[in-house]
Parts: sequence; structure tokens; C-alpha cells
Amino acid sequence: MTKHQKRLSVPKSWPVERKTETFTVKADAGPHGEDGVPLVVLLRDVLGYVDSRKEARYALSEDAILINGDAINDEQRPIGMFDIVAFPGRGEYYRVFPDEGGRLALTEIDEESAESRLGKIVNKQQVPGGDTQLTLHDGTNVITDGDYDPKDSIVVDNDDKSIVAHFPYEEGALVTAVRGNHGGKVGEIDAIDVTPGSGSNSVGVSTDDDGFETVEEYVVVIDENFTGDDDE
Repeated sequence: MTKHQKRLSVPKSWPVERKTETFTVKADAGPHGEDGVPLVVLLRDVLGYVDSRKEARYALSEDAILINGDAINDEQRPIGMFDIVAFPGRGEYYRVFPDEGGRLALTEIDEESAESRLGKIVNKQQVPGGDTQLTLHDGTNVITDGDYDPKDSIVVDNDDKSIVAHFPYEEGALVTAVRGNHGGKVGEIDAIDVTPGSGSNSVGVSTDDDGFETVEEYVVVIDENFTGDDDE
């Protein structure tokens, strides 16, 4: 199986130039599905910390890079929306956050903010014992006895995986668009228009400039601290 990916066919969320070269690195199987960006792409193309996969492997072998609090040893490990990328030796911490157009970008945060990460609930189900299993946007699962609903967002501690904050999906909630023509925009939900049948519901969002409408699958509820504005 090839370890390369044609640049012209990578997802729009990948932060790579498409016409400079023919190929880039292919992501391994893992979190975020096909939208996950290989870690080496962030290290090389975005941060400029390495020039090659060999240098990336060396950095990972030294446990110099943490993803959501865990040391990673696979340079092709998929990185995606709201992941925390930490370089403790450098004192640098980043949150993966959608930029204009929905392209993934790194927002610098402080060490305390890097201790937890945001997740959008995409499914929930009961498990033996009466607890509830929440499945997040990146495919990870969280067990809880609390009351949460799909489309809500939660903040998960990177150390003990406990839920430390909860943001319901509702009118008035602060959201960011992560896909579509309005990707990267942040605003408050004005209205949720429920579509009969199997069609997607639409969401009206007010912003400082004007506002926009999109399908609800494209928005994620966030807290103002997750926009990066208060981390400077």
C-alpha cells in the first residue's frame, strides 16, 4: 500500500499547497477519518520544525511531541479539529482550529488550556451498568453518567478523560463553522430550522459582520476561550 497521497486530491481541510509538488504524506488509519492530517505535515509544512519524515521520527522517538496529552510515535498519525499539539520542551502548545474556508490551522494556546480538548458529540448509547457512552467527532468514546445530547460539545481532560465542561447545542450558543463556504466563521445561533424527513436541519448564525446559514452538521458549539482570542 502506498504511503503517499496526491496533493490535488487531499481534503480541503488539509493545510498544504496543492500545486507545488505532486505528492504529500498519506495519513494512517486513526482519529478524524479521511479529514485527519498526518502529523508530519503539520511539523514540516505548517510549523517548519522538520524537513523530512526521518527528522519527524527522531523527534517522536524522544517523546518531544504530545497529542491530547499522549506521546505519539507515528509521524503519519491523523491530526484533526480541536486536537491539542504540545511541545513541552519548547513550551509551545497549539489547538487545531478551523481557519477561513474550513482549512485546519494551529492556534497557539497556553499550557493550562492544553490540558483539555473540545469534542462534538455525534452519538450516544447506553452501555452495561447504566452509564452512557458518548462518541465524539474524532471517533473517540467517553463514558459518563451525565445528561448530554448529540450535537452538544464537551471539554475532556487529557489526563483522566473526565468531562470538565458542557456546551449545549441550542439557540444563543456560540458556534464555529468547520466546513462549507462559511468554514472558520464564528457566531451565535439565531435559529435552528428543523427540516421534515431525512434532510439536514439548517442553522442561522449571527456574526459581527452580518450572518450566514448552513447545515447543522457543519457547526460545532464552542466556548469563547476556544476561539484563541483570549489565549494571547
